[in-house]
Amino acid sequence: MINFPNIDPVIFSIGPLDIRWYSLAYIAGILIGLEYFKWIDKKFEIFNLNTKQIDTALTYIIIGVILGGRLGYVILYEPYMFINDPINVLNTLQGGMSFHGGLIGYCLACYIFCRSNKINLIKFVDISSCLVSFAIFFGRIANFINSELYGRVTDVPWGVIFPNGGPLPRHPSQIYEAISEGIILLLLQNFWLFRKKFKHPGFLSASFAIFYGVSRIVVEFFREPDAHIGYIYNYFSIGQIYSAIMVAIGLCLYVYSRKSKF
Repeated sequence: MINFPNIDPVIFSIGPLDIRWYSLAYIAGILIGLEYFKWIDKKFEIFNLNTKQIDTALTYIIIGVILGGRLGYVILYEPYMFINDPINVLNTLQGGMSFHGGLIGYCLACYIFCRSNKINLIKFVDISSCLVSFAIFFGRIANFINSELYGRVTDVPWGVIFPNGGPLPRHPSQIYEAISEGIILLLLQNFWLFRKKFKHPGFLSASFAIFYGVSRIVVEFFREPDAHIGYIYNYFSIGQIYSAIMVAIGLCLYVYSRKSKF
């Protein structure tokens, strides 16, 4: 077993304001992804967006991800909050963000941006799918630092005793996700990108949806579900159900991409 490293989730404080690794992780992921998007756009001459358009797209996406992530969590995991605690529905400071909800918010933000700038939506989402793993990787590392979203009890030699997970070692499922949904998916998406698969509309989005969905389904077998949600059926979690839907959508996009070309 491995004892949890002594890492304070709060980097430093300025009066009542805490600067946390979690916030810094997503900021780093977004900024790195933004710079990489600029480089891709310039290298392959896909959109030729100007600085103002890129800043606008970034603003839309940040708002879409935050609102989608929070509302998605409440709708998908705690719908009773609308009645029992409506004041905290949009309070992200108390935790509770859904990746699948954030993904829907992200797609809606892309739709609004592309429609107002007369940009092909599928192509924009395709290219953007090559950048999402930056934020996923840093976000999962932040989850590990926060000692949250940890795995199930295990006897594997790399099991970690989390401060919030009781006295028994658990799977470091956050690290599993950082590797699979962060590093491996990033490499896979960019392999297809440099093979110029973006010329087939929907292919990169399909690749992302299928691989992320399958990866999440597998990792969920090692991840401890939220106590207030538990399992839907035996060892299956609700996250696996949403990920299975994501895989199905990805397969449909793949079939569409096989028949289309820009």
